[in-house]
Amino acid sequence: MNRRIDEAVAARAYELWEHAGKPEGRDEDFWRLAEQELLNEDQSSPRRTPDTL
Repeated sequence: MNRRIDEAVAARAYELWEHAGKPEGRDEDFWRLAEQELLNEDQSSPRRTPDTL
């Protein structure tokens, strides 16, 4: 991935992690979810966390 995409994914993953209560050891889950959201660009769906998948 390029730097701009990585930064966007990191920022979104951080938002998701905070929203989920900052659970430890789930960084890859939040990274994958953020990637999926940004790649799909589906901003109309409700916010999800890895726990709601």
